[in-house]
Amino acid sequence: MFDPVETLKEFVRFPSVSTDSTQREGMKGARDYIGGLLKSVGFSVEEVPTPLHPILIGRRGGDPTWPHVVIYGHYDVQPPDPLELWTTPPFEPEERNGRLYGRGAADNKGPLVTHVSAVAQLLEENSNLPLRITFLIEGEEEIGSPSFGRFLEEHKDIFNADFVFLSDTGSPNASQIVVTTGLRGISCLEVEATGPKQDLHSGVHGGAVLNPIQALTEICASLHDGDGRVNVPAFYDDVRPVQDWERDELAKLGVSEEEYARFLGVPGFHTEKGYSPFEGVRFRPTLEFNGIGGGYQGEGSKTVIPSKAFAKISCRLVADQDPVRIQKAVVEAIKERCPATISLRFSFAHNGAPYLVTPPGKPNTPKDQPEALAIAFREADAAIADVFGKPPCYLREGGSVPIIGDIKRITGLDSLMIGLFLPEDNLHAPDESFHLGVMKNGIAVSKRILSRLASVKQSAGS
Repeated sequence: MFDPVETLKEFVRFPSVSTDSTQREGMKGARDYIGGLLKSVGFSVEEVPTPLHPILIGRRGGDPTWPHVVIYGHYDVQPPDPLELWTTPPFEPEERNGRLYGRGAADNKGPLVTHVSAVAQLLEENSNLPLRITFLIEGEEEIGSPSFGRFLEEHKDIFNADFVFLSDTGSPNASQIVVTTGLRGISCLEVEATGPKQDLHSGVHGGAVLNPIQALTEICASLHDGDGRVNVPAFYDDVRPVQDWERDELAKLGVSEEEYARFLGVPGFHTEKGYSPFEGVRFRPTLEFNGIGGGYQGEGSKTVIPSKAFAKISCRLVADQDPVRIQKAVVEAIKERCPATISLRFSFAHNGAPYLVTPPGKPNTPKDQPEALAIAFREADAAIADVFGKPPCYLREGGSVPIIGDIKRITGLDSLMIGLFLPEDNLHAPDESFHLGVMKNGIAVSKRILSRLASVKQSAGS
């Protein structure tokens, strides 16, 4: 039996940065490593080519009447930059104070190794476990999973399953675990504004032409109103109302606004009127500016009116909002507010659908919710309470895992998402780490959930 921590160290050593074309060897190394790990515990492994980075399918078959769980993870990681802010090199994992530091330790190599370890331990204890398991591990999550939609359409047979199981979401601390019930969708675009055909001398031509930076920043400023709402027609039309039980669950977190502000390093919050910052990041859609530029960026001054300016925009979306429709609405609003002397060019990045599931026993739980999913939710509740010492909270998350919405849309499958990374894990930032106590407890919880599914089948067949 392999040691989970040492296994994670080996996995982290591969620089599997999917957005960096110079790291293809690191991507292949990580892919081969996790594929070999699955083979070592008895899974058949298939590598499905994509235009960028292959998807791995690890299968444990069995009797078609056995429950079938799809476990999702990804082997790609974010770029490690800026390197000078790391305490130790990002791809040389190091244990310190109960954590393993390294790029990808928490997102998503640690949680993925957690589930692989749970499965390995279960099968060592009972090689005849009546449970079909499919691992689905992609290498493009950190760049928006551009190949995943086509993969879903071409491999629907994989999703002849009861539910998807994953840990690519977060929890507030090592004892209060969150079962994630919703993920925000995402829609990204970039707008370039052009005025004169070339940069102009601001003394010779200033006062004669509209500066593209001024035009674009005024347009951007118009996309929100004074109450913090997105000022785009039809933006909120499809937003699903928040349920009372969701607000009750949010109240269980017990984190004050002062503590949250201190953690973020801000003097206060800028929220949509009528919503707390905690509600804003979990229940409401947003429009954010992720980058803006134009003109001279070097040291000192260069007195020009730039020819061009640009802004990068992303919208985080909640249940029932359509990313394509929102993208079109934002583009139309920008076009309508653009002065006649400025021309616009748009480019579009990835879209991802939002996702929402209602746990069993909550108001509005679907009557046709699959039995295996309901069992998994109930066992997760019990196992988390026993292992971590507190019952879980059931909360939406502000982040996006676009493939979860795509899986639901294309295959109809819901997902059980258990948050195993913490705010202190520094996802996407220097000194990323994974709490090894959470890993140990996560293995125990994952084992209990999967074992319970198998035992229900055994009981039914006896």
